[in-house]
Amino acid sequence: MARVMAIDYGKKRTGLAVTDPLQLIASGLTTVPTHELIPYLKKYFAAEEVEAIIIGEPKNLDGNATHATPLVEECVRILRKNFPQVPVKKVDERFTSKIAFQSMIDSGLKKKDRQNKGLVDEISATIILQEYLQNKI
Repeated sequence: MARVMAIDYGKKRTGLAVTDPLQLIASGLTTVPTHELIPYLKKYFAAEEVEAIIIGEPKNLDGNATHATPLVEECVRILRKNFPQVPVKKVDERFTSKIAFQSMIDSGLKKKDRQNKGLVDEISATIILQEYLQNKI
């Protein structure tokens, strides 16, 4: 089987997470500067088989679009253009950053480490992927 990748897209940084080849476990992969996302993915996809891309869709509490929604829509368009063979699925990402931050506290990370926004983005991508895997079953 191929992996599934999750993207927590941001204007400056983008968090990435992937499953194992059996699609049982979601793990944080890395955080990349957003302007380097497509070159990074091209290199990664050349080395690993990816079955689908899951991207977090930002929404307000009421379910309406946020200021970041158009950025994600543009990213989806670029992903589909560059990787037409890989389906791109949008999933609700409400609360993932807050859950990621809380998981950092719960795991005992020091305050300095919790201020690493790249780590929050990577953990957010992992949470998006875990939720996708749970709902897929």
